[in-house]
Amino acid sequence: MRMSSVLRSGIYLFFCASFLGTSVAAGAQAPADYLPGFATPLPIDQGAAGLWQTLQKLHSRASLIMIVAHPDDEDGGMLTYESRGQGVDATLLTLNRGEGGQNVMSSDYWDQLGLVRTQELLSAGNHYGVHQYFTRVADFGFSKTIEEATKTWGHDRVLYDVVRVVRMTRPLIITSSFAGNVSDGHGHHQVAGEMAQEVFKAAADPTVFPDQIAAGLLPWKPLKVYARVPFARVTEKGIYDYATGHWEPVRFRNYVDGTWIEGIPSTTLTIPEGSYNALFGRSYMTVGREGLAQQKTQNGGVGAPSVRPFNSPYHLYASRTSTALPAHEENFFDGVDTTLAAIADYAPTDQQGVWRTRLNQLNASVESAIAAFNAIDPAKTAPALAQGLSQVNSLIADINKSSLPAEARYNMSHELLIKQAQFNNALGQALGLNIVATLTSKGGTVMQGPFGDLANEPTTQTVIPGQSFNVNIHVANQSSESITVDQSELVSNAGDGWGFAATTPLTGALGAGQARDGLVAVTAPDTADITRPYFSRPTLEQSYYDIHQPNDLSLPTTPYPLTAEVKYSYNGVQATLKDVVQSVHSYSGPGPVLEPLLVAPAISVTVSPQAGIVPLTGASLHLQVTVHSSVKGPAQGAVHLQLPENWHATPESAPFATANDGDEQIVTFDIVPKSLRAQPYSITAVAEYNGKQYKQGFQTTGYVGLRPYPSYRDAVFQTTGVDLQVAPHLKVAYIAGTGDDVARSLHDIGIDAAFLSAEDIATGNLSSFDAIVLGIRAYAARPELKTYNNRLLDYTKNGGTVIVQYQTGEYDHNYAPYPLALSSDPEKVVEEDGELSILAPDDPLLSWPNKITAADFNNWIEERGHGFIRTWDPRYIAPTEMHDVGQDPQKGGLLYASYGKGTYIYMSYAFFRQMPEGVPGAFRIMANLLSTGKNPGFHRGQ
Repeated sequence: MRMSSVLRSGIYLFFCASFLGTSVAAGAQAPADYLPGFATPLPIDQGAAGLWQTLQKLHSRASLIMIVAHPDDEDGGMLTYESRGQGVDATLLTLNRGEGGQNVMSSDYWDQLGLVRTQELLSAGNHYGVHQYFTRVADFGFSKTIEEATKTWGHDRVLYDVVRVVRMTRPLIITSSFAGNVSDGHGHHQVAGEMAQEVFKAAADPTVFPDQIAAGLLPWKPLKVYARVPFARVTEKGIYDYATGHWEPVRFRNYVDGTWIEGIPSTTLTIPEGSYNALFGRSYMTVGREGLAQQKTQNGGVGAPSVRPFNSPYHLYASRTSTALPAHEENFFDGVDTTLAAIADYAPTDQQGVWRTRLNQLNASVESAIAAFNAIDPAKTAPALAQGLSQVNSLIADINKSSLPAEARYNMSHELLIKQAQFNNALGQALGLNIVATLTSKGGTVMQGPFGDLANEPTTQTVIPGQSFNVNIHVANQSSESITVDQSELVSNAGDGWGFAATTPLTGALGAGQARDGLVAVTAPDTADITRPYFSRPTLEQSYYDIHQPNDLSLPTTPYPLTAEVKYSYNGVQATLKDVVQSVHSYSGPGPVLEPLLVAPAISVTVSPQAGIVPLTGASLHLQVTVHSSVKGPAQGAVHLQLPENWHATPESAPFATANDGDEQIVTFDIVPKSLRAQPYSITAVAEYNGKQYKQGFQTTGYVGLRPYPSYRDAVFQTTGVDLQVAPHLKVAYIAGTGDDVARSLHDIGIDAAFLSAEDIATGNLSSFDAIVLGIRAYAARPELKTYNNRLLDYTKNGGTVIVQYQTGEYDHNYAPYPLALSSDPEKVVEEDGELSILAPDDPLLSWPNKITAADFNNWIEERGHGFIRTWDPRYIAPTEMHDVGQDPQKGGLLYASYGKGTYIYMSYAFFRQMPEGVPGAFRIMANLLSTGKNPGFHRGQ
């Protein structure tokens, strides 16, 4: 059965935070029923295995939240053990979406990468069995210290969202992977550890963010807070901070009471993640690792662990269940009454008795279902579950109209709403009910073949405002019991005005082993909301997102546009099935894949590239504009550019004509700038179709095997006039690594790089090139480089220039002409405005054809660079030095050496970030490196 809600919120979602950078009015939202949109539940969430887990949840009110910094920081084995093994209602709160990380899977970076990693984490969380939330802050790149991260994000901005989520979800236990110490690895992690402890008190204090209380949330007192015992490198020198490369004292701050723990925090309890679950056929750690394996962008994916015991240690930092912290506990919930009857404790003492009696009756229904559980025939639990659902419905109704104090009603209703959703899910699981809602072009008729349905014919992935289409709702009853379908409908999450008309009824008795399809004719209004992130930021320099739809704050994504809801009756109680309406996308290999239906604009317009530079000596520049049509049929219009004053484009306007949905047309404009100066300029592409103008476009983020999500950008090209020279007639080759746009950026300085294949590297005529550039992490991504590295050295020796951009450990095998070493922990300079010194101002590499000065290192994005060389042969020259605050001077960011007649250059500068963002100094420096072979200041060897 489809889970009715994999992600629940608290009773209300509220937001009011003009002081946090988004000016919005306070608002309230009914219980959020956010559906992540997975078309098919995991096997362990179906049948007997899925039902058994839900029965454990029904038998307990245990709940916890884990707070981490990025996707893949979570203790997936612990979350899986607690949620799937112990019946805990588990939530994962992630501070940011990993925008500043690496990507070995696709060309998505920055905020687009954040969308990809959000989808990866949703997929991972589907394995862990957790609800998910995010705060509004963005990953601004590697942060070495908690002070830097806190200053950049703003302490209260982060805490506001964390407090809000805790007040919504109201967990009994708070946990984190991090302790708020240098042992956490870097600043973002430390902030997550700090926030997990700070929120323990802050969420309970009504004077902390009182606007949340005014909007309807109530304070919440979690009972205990834990953090994972640090896995730290400790010696007599102290604890090693790999972010800064320094040794620090072995002491940990308790952020709840302000005291210090001398030494490594003790282990209060361990979580047996390696425990085996016979219904799954594997351990909780294995299931958790299967979740982690969904997160591929950072490392390509991880493998399953060996089968063995594994315990995850946690330290207790604060507790409201005892005055003294225990030295040892068996589990997170020691000393916590997790029985259903304990929900009555929220009521005044003299009113608890009547509610406790009814809660015990509810628990009796759960125990009857557990006693009746039969893995071969799960439907044997259905009568008891139906009785329990009826009981919890009555309890919620009676509590809401009772004379209980408001806070008691709030808390009791909150926990019982969770039980209501769990009973609803359990009943559907017991009855083997299945719902799938898909876009269809076949009028609801499912084609039959000799071996069954030939369903899932490919459909469009998007609909546009004003479009009419059909949705098929398929319901199957796989149990030995009969149900009655009472009602079926589509619900819009994309604004008002949608038209729904059922053309094939779905209602009526649905017998054991039967299935039925219902067809709904849909018309989207002209004002339908486009499916897009509810958050954005004007520049990458802003470290947090502006929130455009306050009610969606902290959700993983904007809810998908259409949901199918089917209400059915069984044994006198009504329950609900829900499913996000899906499209069908056919991929080579995976075949037809169900993906959530999206609403897109009729016309999308994008520019390529999005940023760059224009040399002051340049006579013209070229801009490529792509017009994408989501119109279901022919579309004709025109596209033009909004240019700076006195600039001209050829053509002034260009027609476009597409025949089908998904068609694209590329228009290239030649732009002649007038009175070009060393300043920024903006150019906007505008498409006109059917009386409307379109100035935005979307790109689909992700990769095959991961559910896609659209990213929208203004169709604006940001450029800057730059005083830049480059040696004439350069011929450059590029060996792509794990993904960067440096080669494309070279077009701005008149260089169209040739990409070298494995065969080119092995046997091609490399001598035809003036310079060969290696992309980031090329030695990790291109195994042929290791095999034929000597060809690059011979090319250099014979007069060529090799430019190696930053590499990882795979490069540390003497691939350069003279020894140099990254080490196992290469240095990085992450402060983009970090101090910079030019050690040799007259060095020929920095003097021709452009005179490089400190100004060329201004206005960089996110960081200075990764993979700084630690040690090198004296034959290398290091003309620059840079460092972060408190960091030792780093001279290994730019090294070069003459080798034979040529020059070998290693450069750790993050040009893969700077050049696609149009940072002028990066282009000027790269122009010098590429021009090395023609630099008159070098005296070539023989």
